[in-house]
This record gives sequence, C-alpha cells and structure tokens, in this order.
Amino acid sequence: MEDREQYVRYRQDRTVLAAVGTHLDPQISRISVRLPRSMAELAVAAWEREELAGVGEESREEYELRDHAAELGLIGLAISSRGVWDADEVVVDLDAVQIAAALRAAR
Repeated sequence: MEDREQYVRYRQDRTVLAAVGTHLDPQISRISVRLPRSMAELAVAAWEREELAGVGEESREEYELRDHAAELGLIGLAISSRGVWDADEVVVDLDAVQIAAALRAAR
C-alpha cells in the first residue's frame, strides 16, 4: 500500500489546484486574440460540421483527438458568434480554457 501513498498526495494536490482555480476564475475573463483568417475559417468549419457516427469504444488517443476537435469547434463557435473580421485576421475574445486547450494541443 505504501507505493500508492503518492495518490493520496495527488488527490490533495488536485484539491489545492481546484481551490486555486476557484480563486482565479473571477479574475480571468475572456482574452482578446487575433487569428489568421485561414485558421479561423477552419475553426468555424469544425463548429459547423455534423458528426454522424456515434462514439463507441475508443482508445486514449482517439478520445484525446475527439476532445481536441471539440475544443476547436468551441473556438469556431466563439468566432461565429462574436468574432470581428479584420482583413486577413479575426479578433475574438476567447475563454482562458479555450486558449489553454489550444496551447496544450500545440505541445
């Protein structure tokens, strides 16, 4: 059982992380960003796309791919609903969570 004690600490760390998030949430609203038109159009297309196949059993990699696609779609929704097109770019206010998802995917 000793070799699993770290998971007790990890659970405590998660509780602290959640408390940090609760503290930060009211401080952070949307952040205005600029995206190239080509990327913005692809994000909007991801939002507008209909997936006809249901989700069955999937591997961890497949789950992560679907999750990233969903995050892109949500960015597309933000662009569609509140984006301001400016020549070859779009200016849109994104939630910090959406920005973080894009940054994680870039790694």
